[in-house]
Amino acid sequence: MTAQSRLPEWARDASFGIFVHWGPYSVPAWAEPTGAWGAVPPEEWFAHNAYAEWYANTVRIAGSPAEAHQREEHGGAPYDSFLDRWKAEEYSPSDWAALFAAAGADYVIPVTKHHDGVTLWDAPGSGDLTTVARGPKRDLLAPLADAVRAEGIRFGVYYSGGLDWAFTDFPPLETMEHVDDYRPVDDAYARYATGHVRDLIDRYRPSVIWNDIEWPDAGKADGTLDALMAHYRAVVPDGIVNDRWGTDLWDYRTSEYSHDTQNEAGVGWEHNRGLGFSFGFNQLEDESLTLGPRELARLYADIVSRGGRLLLNIGPKASGEIPAVQRRTLEGISAWMGEVKPLTIGRSPVAADAVTASSPSGEAPWFRAWRVGDRIVVVVDSADTVVTATGEVVRVQLPE
Repeated sequence: MTAQSRLPEWARDASFGIFVHWGPYSVPAWAEPTGAWGAVPPEEWFAHNAYAEWYANTVRIAGSPAEAHQREEHGGAPYDSFLDRWKAEEYSPSDWAALFAAAGADYVIPVTKHHDGVTLWDAPGSGDLTTVARGPKRDLLAPLADAVRAEGIRFGVYYSGGLDWAFTDFPPLETMEHVDDYRPVDDAYARYATGHVRDLIDRYRPSVIWNDIEWPDAGKADGTLDALMAHYRAVVPDGIVNDRWGTDLWDYRTSEYSHDTQNEAGVGWEHNRGLGFSFGFNQLEDESLTLGPRELARLYADIVSRGGRLLLNIGPKASGEIPAVQRRTLEGISAWMGEVKPLTIGRSPVAADAVTASSPSGEAPWFRAWRVGDRIVVVVDSADTVVTATGEVVRVQLPE
């Protein structure tokens, strides 16, 4: 079975999703902007992690800059204290949803539990590690689900099934080789994670379940993961799941920044990344480290032309405010996306020799193309690019 045949019509037509990483890590909001995942040497990655949402792990690595930052800026306070300091006092789900809709989002996937173990709803069995019991003191998911659906956008959920640092007492991850050693695999965690995801299904009926890293081995072995998926298919018949369960369970493949790019093949795959190098809000990422509207449009056109979807992350501040540098990009691309998004419905890749382009300078110009019905959509970088193709051409220029 191909990825294309696994996907329902809505997912085949979708081309743009919004990821939302928001948690206690949004309080310190700090990571070294060292580079893209997959481009930084693996032996350097964990101690110099560019992902702010991994702060709870990075600060435990002796001698890491994050450990020094935590000591100097927060007096070495335990990571757990950030949950109590997280108030979400400016959270406006309707504002988020309107912004995402204007930018052309087909679906929105918030983190419901990241590796720190904190859930954004009153998840069964989670005790006080929830935003209902502490910090914001409320369910952060339900109002967002309602708001995005009111805008005609599908709602999905991210869940970290592979790592939970609150559930385990493993040492910090410092090398890729230890990822499999330091994840919970036993029956107790399998029951815990299964209960969480089943509750997410029953409460929010998500169109996407985006699991991360792995799934506890006990749950794969005893059939409870299969039963969970059967329940999901029954509750949400056109729902889809990603490929990070550690087993042959997936409706589509994923890539992330420069990692797993071998999955960017065929039709129906999904590329996910942040506007900067981090998913969680990183206060160090200014405009120079954040994709602008033109860069984002170019990335989107490239992914669509190759048969994929872009899942772009937004990292709100702890208050719930979407950082100005990120809002600038979404607002700046909205008009362009309004023009190009209708031209992606029913798309398919074109042969490499189906379109040629030239420029007065004689240099090979940048362009990307795909087919929609009898037309070929060509996105060009410059107004003076000359496009030649067999059949009707719809030409779209990148935003200035």
